[in-house]
Amino acid sequence: MSAIARPAATAVDLSSPEAAAAALRSFWRLAELWRLSTAEQMTLLGVGRSALYQWKQGKVGPLDRHVLERLSYLFGIHAALQLLLPDAQRAADWVRKPNRAPLFGGGSALQRMLAGQVADLYVVRQYLDAQRGGKA
Repeated sequence: MSAIARPAATAVDLSSPEAAAAALRSFWRLAELWRLSTAEQMTLLGVGRSALYQWKQGKVGPLDRHVLERLSYLFGIHAALQLLLPDAQRAADWVRKPNRAPLFGGGSALQRMLAGQVADLYVVRQYLDAQRGGKA
């Protein structure tokens, strides 16, 4: 029995400026899709106004692990919504719609995420993963 050679996995350096720029480009598209205000973007990323504007101008250095963690949850939320609600507009609108699930207490998922803690992003991600019957 012969073994099939597999290409070695190459590690992606998430701390590189190139990776940071790519992640932020994805975030800007998500922000547009979800119609996020500047203040909402700052809260979701956990950064101040000056950092946000520098990034928008393309002045991007390595992102710290806290921002990377927030981005990971936000991208996971978006991906889960794409699976649960294949219509792109419905998926985008869901973020702002009132929700009766106990986790949201009648508010929207975005309201929960804007509470400002990374844990709020985590619980929304976990909720969506549970709704689709799987894990991240």
